[in-house]
Amino acid sequence: MAGRSAVRRVVSLVPSLTEAVAAGAPELLVGATDWCEHPAGLDVVRIGGTKNPDLGRIAALAPDLVIANEEENRAPDLGALRAAGLEVLVTEVRSLPQAFRELERVLVRGCGLARPTWLGDAEDAWRDVTAPAPPRRAVVPVWRRPWMVLGRDTFAGDVLARLGVVNIHAGHGERYPRIPLEELNACGADLVVLPDEPYRFSADDGPEAFPGLPSALVSGRHLTWYGPSLTRAPQVLGAALAAAGR
Repeated sequence: MAGRSAVRRVVSLVPSLTEAVAAGAPELLVGATDWCEHPAGLDVVRIGGTKNPDLGRIAALAPDLVIANEEENRAPDLGALRAAGLEVLVTEVRSLPQAFRELERVLVRGCGLARPTWLGDAEDAWRDVTAPAPPRRAVVPVWRRPWMVLGRDTFAGDVLARLGVVNIHAGHGERYPRIPLEELNACGADLVVLPDEPYRFSADDGPEAFPGLPSALVSGRHLTWYGPSLTRAPQVLGAALAAAGR
């Protein structure tokens, strides 16, 4: 992987990684997706969505490094970028410890930056978390029409588990299974966790589908992003979960 002396132009295909790079070296970023909303006011070329990037526009930016994620970005797009002669660093994030390792790989080994202070602060914040007992069993929808929920082996599921919330579908064979609403309501959950992304669940859109079940409306950025938001995620998510009652 090229060091800082070689990396001067970075295109990010992942909102979390865009924010992570911009927190310490915004001058490296020359391109980012339309969904890269943090930090506010980031002035870079927009290259389309995470699933439909404009490959020609990315190549025209002549980046030294493209940073991506195996879940958020499509393998054929990443293959096409490599075929065009671009260096592509692909992350895999299925747990909090893996997120910390991958962030260091991208920022330090990929972009050649010093290890950021916020990364250590985030590790400390999560190290100090004490999950309330007993744990609560939750349904965690991520989409509606059709209903899709967190299944096995997900970063968000690991984050919730550390906060005392067990994903009731963590043993499902799929990572994001489609499950009919009547089955979700009959699975014996104590709680429904409703993030505001990728589907924007809100007080008026989501809780009514789970009558009698406490609903926790949570920040999708703090639940699913791996970057500077991890420093406050335990506090932000913990407060939202506590507000749902026991």
